Amino acid sequence: MKSFAYMLPRLLGSLLRRPFTVKYPFAPAEVPPAYRGELLFDAEACVGCGLCVRDCPAFALELVEVAENRYQLVFHRGRCAFCGQCQESCPPEAIVLSTAFELATADKGSLTGPAAQSSAGPK
Repeated sequence: MKSFAYMLPRLLGSLLRRPFTVKYPFAPAEVPPAYRGELLFDAEACVGCGLCVRDCPAFALELVEVAENRYQLVFHRGRCAFCGQCQESCPPEAIVLSTAFELATADKGSLTGPAAQSSAGPK
């Protein structure tokens, strides 16, 4: 009987409080401003130095020259650890990590491809 007397106030208190959980996926989730999500690449700002490829610890990036002084970044999402080292290494700031976090897919082939384009430049 002693355990019931101890538990009853806690039970009633938890019934009257708001839940601690979030309503995601039924409502948009709030991510912190420093969250490192989807990689965005600004091809206009890229100078082709390759520092992002060299410094990536997961070997998730490839830099392909598509025309003279025009480069495209191939991003292997399945390898990426989202550490942000590519963003830190890029001198012209052509790489930005967004706050997009819903990156799951059932198709493994879609994990490799061109990086999402960001024509707006770094944030």
